[in-house]
Amino acid sequence: MAGGPVARVLVDSPLPQLDQLFDYSVPERLREAAVAGVRVRVPLRSGGRIANGWLVETASSSEYEGRLSELEDVVSEVPLLTPEVWALARAAADRAAGNAGDILRVAIPSRYVRAEKAWRAAEPDPGELPEPAAPMPGYERGAVETGIDAGERMALSADPRPVRLSSGQWVGAWAATLAAAAAHTLAADRSSLVIVPDYRDQEQLQAALADRIDARRVLRTDARQTGGERFRAFLDATGGAARVVIGNRSTVYAPAARLGLIAMWDDGDALQNEQLAPGVHPRDAALIRQEQSGAALLFLGHTRSVEVERLVEIGWVREVPAVKHVRPRVIPTEQQIAPEPGSARIPSSAWRAAQQAILEGPVLVQVARPGHAPMLTCDRCREPARCTACGGALVVPRSGGDPRCVLCGTSASTWRCPVCEGAKLRAATVGASRTAEELGRAFPKARVILSDGERPVQSVGAEPALVVATRGAEPIADGGYRAVLLLDGERMLLRESLRVAEDCLRWWANAAALAAPGSPVSLVGVAGTLAQALTSWRLPEWASRELASRRALRFPPAVRVASVTAAPALVARALDAARDPAPGVDSLGPVPADEGLERGIVRFDYAAGAAVAKALRAEMIRVATERRRPVSGQPPKRPSVLRVRFDDPEVP
Repeated sequence: MAGGPVARVLVDSPLPQLDQLFDYSVPERLREAAVAGVRVRVPLRSGGRIANGWLVETASSSEYEGRLSELEDVVSEVPLLTPEVWALARAAADRAAGNAGDILRVAIPSRYVRAEKAWRAAEPDPGELPEPAAPMPGYERGAVETGIDAGERMALSADPRPVRLSSGQWVGAWAATLAAAAAHTLAADRSSLVIVPDYRDQEQLQAALADRIDARRVLRTDARQTGGERFRAFLDATGGAARVVIGNRSTVYAPAARLGLIAMWDDGDALQNEQLAPGVHPRDAALIRQEQSGAALLFLGHTRSVEVERLVEIGWVREVPAVKHVRPRVIPTEQQIAPEPGSARIPSSAWRAAQQAILEGPVLVQVARPGHAPMLTCDRCREPARCTACGGALVVPRSGGDPRCVLCGTSASTWRCPVCEGAKLRAATVGASRTAEELGRAFPKARVILSDGERPVQSVGAEPALVVATRGAEPIADGGYRAVLLLDGERMLLRESLRVAEDCLRWWANAAALAAPGSPVSLVGVAGTLAQALTSWRLPEWASRELASRRALRFPPAVRVASVTAAPALVARALDAARDPAPGVDSLGPVPADEGLERGIVRFDYAAGAAVAKALRAEMIRVATERRRPVSGQPPKRPSVLRVRFDDPEVP
């Protein structure tokens, strides 16, 4: 055994064989600065390279019998990796057969020396703690507060209406609920992590928190901040003061002193899906962190994701019943043969409701897609119009513009149909900008406001206006919308995805919750169980039925899945390895994927997750360490790649 101080370091590398702690000796010059949690630079034996890493822990000796390499340098004297965050990153990576270093790159922002120096020189002033507040309205008296104090896992249905804060600003009632939960936790000198899908939600939540909590106690971490601002907020979170940290999906990994609450708004939103490897959903990371820390966990939404419904049904999450919530007045309508003149694709009943409501205040019209004509077809044979250069779909991005390819931008002014030789195009779908033009002509005296991804609008006043918004981009209106029209429902349901019905129900419910209490919400072109669920506002019951149907078919989240993408021989071997370690594991495919690769799917019960992850992880290391001798006279082959993603949102 080697003597002297030993640093156990996680090397920052995407290679799976390096995802472990390596021992390094600490030279005399670095012994004061080399503490757990700091960034370090270490030598690698291969090629004499220097790599970045994290000093995870220190020890007095090492089990390695040979001579240890020395730490090259300590990059920062501020410990950024706390023991709690390291434990979470390690457990989440193991569950997804990924690298802990990949998760730490998501969890810990890039270092900014100037921000770090300013933080170290500043006098900490976290502000005052709030006073204990009255029980949270809308739920059984004291049920949420008692659950937070006891560290329970809870699922809540949000109050579907806008509310006015003491500042005069209007926000969704869900934001006020989360602010009350965070304030209750902070009053006990404990921290909260609140995860929301995007910046629109963050703005509402921050306004609701400002009504209850000293602004110095609230930290915001998101991509809209500058790098220095985000790093400074992260440094504040590492301190000893209790805070409320709000932000998008990476916030679940933020350091927090005496963590008392993890809360997620709308966990089923696609924006919550982590795009970076290993693709751990913040909901799963939150479940791991809750179990490790003993903090309370709260899922809140107008709809309930099927994943949370499974947790409720197995008893892992407790449902807190809502009381005194005023549900939206949803009216399902059928498409009519002869709509009102100029009313585009709006049935007469919804049209009349909009005409009456716009005399009193704003009216919301939700559409499926942005643009003028997002999809074009041949006018003669209805064949979808494709670009002759690359095969991409043709669209009309704005009124009066020529059709162009959505991928390469090539103009299609001389397009001819390859099936019938027709030269005339027609719109198969109508986008937000064209809908706004049509409604503007139908309501010549009304102000028309367009809100989409390119032109986002966060809020509108109480004066009459016609607000045309794509799904997810609906602004909140002062006092709520006097009417809401949900268009293109049948087009939204045409998307090929296991989650299409769940997503549509969430889009419609979130838009309906923006209506003023009692105002009509017209659901156009949708019938059946989805329309019934939205009309009755029994959304958890729909999630329960959806889970039952997926359980019968062995679809997620009734079971877990992992996608395996590689060359055909490697996919076959990985699928065989995944089926061996545990019973009840089966596979689907493989099927062709991009770049000559194939993709296979492994399905398994939750109890077999650890064994399947270990088996696939071993295959990844085997492929990464396999050496191929170069063939004389031939160019070197690209190294083999085996990509594995657990709980892949794109599957099936």
